[in-house]
Amino acid sequence: MQPTTSMRRALVAGAAAAVLFAAAGGAVAAPAAPPAAPSAAAHSPYEQLRPLAALSAERLATGDLVAAAKWGTGAPIDDPVRERQVLDAVVAQARQLGADPVATERIFRDQIEANKVVQRGLHRLWDADPSSAPDERPDLGEVRKEINRINGELVRAVAASPDARSAPSCRPLLTVNAAHVRHERRLDALHTVALGRALRSVCTAYATPGS
Repeated sequence: MQPTTSMRRALVAGAAAAVLFAAAGGAVAAPAAPPAAPSAAAHSPYEQLRPLAALSAERLATGDLVAAAKWGTGAPIDDPVRERQVLDAVVAQARQLGADPVATERIFRDQIEANKVVQRGLHRLWDADPSSAPDERPDLGEVRKEINRINGELVRAVAASPDARSAPSCRPLLTVNAAHVRHERRLDALHTVALGRALRSVCTAYATPGS
């Protein structure tokens, strides 16, 4: 019997999960080849979850810029005031869109923590090898404008995917999407681990209250 598309995705997901959702760092296995484009309509669970993985990776890229903006300034990576502002803004947007504000806040808490994983990892790297540190300091205000733009798109993606996020197939399909995004963006070990952290609460069945 030939495997169905969903079976093939599940097999790929099983292989990728150890990389994308493990908490440990270190060497990362070579990315699996991206799955074939799904033949289902754009409203399929796979396609609903795709923006969440792609936008999470895009948001993580801003962590590099934030890390560079804070490097050598003594500014702490943890910024409770800014984090609360972000959470309040996305919750308000979720309510406007008719999305679940609790799920939205939980997902964005993970997004914020994942961004800090990137910042801490880069600062450790630059501490160990100052020659690898950035030569220029980005404007943090401009970086935050970009983060706000991505946040808005992410809230819309959360609002558009309640059925996919609560489905039993969410975790394997999300993992396949994350593997695809990792392959496309050529994420290194640090950003791969951070992507797994960012997506931890996307699937309702695996969400951890207060995470």
